[in-house]
Amino acid sequence: MEVWTVISLVVYGVTIILGLPSNALAFYVFYCRAKAHLTPNLIYMINLCLSDLVFILFLPLKMLDMGKVGWTMPEFLCALYNLIHFGTIYASICFLTAVSVGRFLGTVYPIQYQVYKKPCYSFLVSLGIWCLVGLHGMLIFVLETTGDISLRLFAGNGSSCYSNLTEAQLALMAPVRLELSVVLFFLPLAITLFCYTACIRVLVGSHLHVRKKHRAVRVAAATLSVFVLCFGPYNISHIVGFIKMQNVWWRSIALILTACNAFLDPLVFYFLSTAMDDGLAQVWGSLTDKCRSIQLKIASVHRK
Repeated sequence: MEVWTVISLVVYGVTIILGLPSNALAFYVFYCRAKAHLTPNLIYMINLCLSDLVFILFLPLKMLDMGKVGWTMPEFLCALYNLIHFGTIYASICFLTAVSVGRFLGTVYPIQYQVYKKPCYSFLVSLGIWCLVGLHGMLIFVLETTGDISLRLFAGNGSSCYSNLTEAQLALMAPVRLELSVVLFFLPLAITLFCYTACIRVLVGSHLHVRKKHRAVRVAAATLSVFVLCFGPYNISHIVGFIKMQNVWWRSIALILTACNAFLDPLVFYFLSTAMDDGLAQVWGSLTDKCRSIQLKIASVHRK
């Protein structure tokens, strides 16, 4: 087994171990807060948690395929896996961008934003994001499963799930990858960078407490770092691959980094936010109250 295969399996394993409970906890916290007071950013964060959870739940399939354990992923399952795997990656990017836009509007245009700060608008934006990602995913799904048999992406890749493309297959796929990277990564990255830069500029010049200013800067810096480090190399490989018209050798390495986002999102972005701090306090208080209630019931039973 190659070194990078072992590293991939380790990273995917860590992603499952760390990402599954942390995203489940984040989802529960945001759900509890949404029941009390639903806000646009809570809607985006809930969708982001769902996207990360779906991504994590399908990772074992990739690990089985890479581990060469005597099992080959069937063609239909390989196509479905790619649809979900890459769809959730780009959905996470779009929802991170939506959160940054919400923070930008709330910070720079707080009064005007109140008019449009309605959950129904955020639901429509979320639906639009899922539709946009879904349409791109279906395009790839169609390319994978239909057309000339020599151009189908599964042909000649039965043991590696589309990792060894022929020149004809690559000529078909390279423009699609380029469009994906431009529309679903570089454009959202530019929007996110603009929004957080504007937020930091406004907050630094405001009369907020220094601690709150530092928290806002940490959230922005952490989010942008995860955004660039996790998704940047993989999408840059699309541009380099299109220019050279080849699968660049480091593309598979860059793909490993995208998995890290699934456990870094809650650890870096959510846990640094006020919403998560307050939400965890609320959940902890609820659990404490339940434990006390159970203890009182047990004590009353013993007295009887």
